[in-house]
Amino acid sequence: MSGQVYFEDVHEGDSIPALVKGPLERIQLVKYAGASGDFNPIHVDEVYAQAAGMKSVFAHGMLSMAFVGQMLTDWMGPLGELKRFQVRFSAVAWPGDVITSTGTTVRHWEEKGEGLVELALESKSQEGTVTVKGAACVRLPRRSA
Repeated sequence: MSGQVYFEDVHEGDSIPALVKGPLERIQLVKYAGASGDFNPIHVDEVYAQAAGMKSVFAHGMLSMAFVGQMLTDWMGPLGELKRFQVRFSAVAWPGDVITSTGTTVRHWEEKGEGLVELALESKSQEGTVTVKGAACVRLPRRSA
C-alpha cells in the first residue's frame, strides 16, 4: 500500500496507480479454487476445460475481479470507504497472462459533507485484451477533518 490518498488531492481525469499481476500460474488457479470454494473443474482440469470447448483452464472471474479490487483498495488507503464496486467480465484470463488493472477518476464531488470519487476501472492482458471493466464509488477522507 502506498499510504493514504485524500479527497483534496484527487481530480477528475487522474489515473490511479496500476496493479500488475502475473504471469498467472496454474497453481494460482488451484489455490484460488481452495480459498474461494469454487472448484469448477473448468478452472483446474485441462481435459475438462478442453472438453468444454476452451483451449485450456482459465482464471476464475472472481480472481480477475479481486485484482481490480486490490488495486482500488491499495489506492484509497485505510481511511477510504468503498461505497460501490461493480464489474463486468469481458474475456477470460489464461495461464501465462500478465494482467494490468488501471483506474481513472471520472467524477469528484461533495455530497452531505462527504468527499466522493467515481472511478472507471479496467483490466487488460499483455496482449491488450480487456478482461474486466468496472466502476466504483469511494468516499475519501479530507485533510482538514
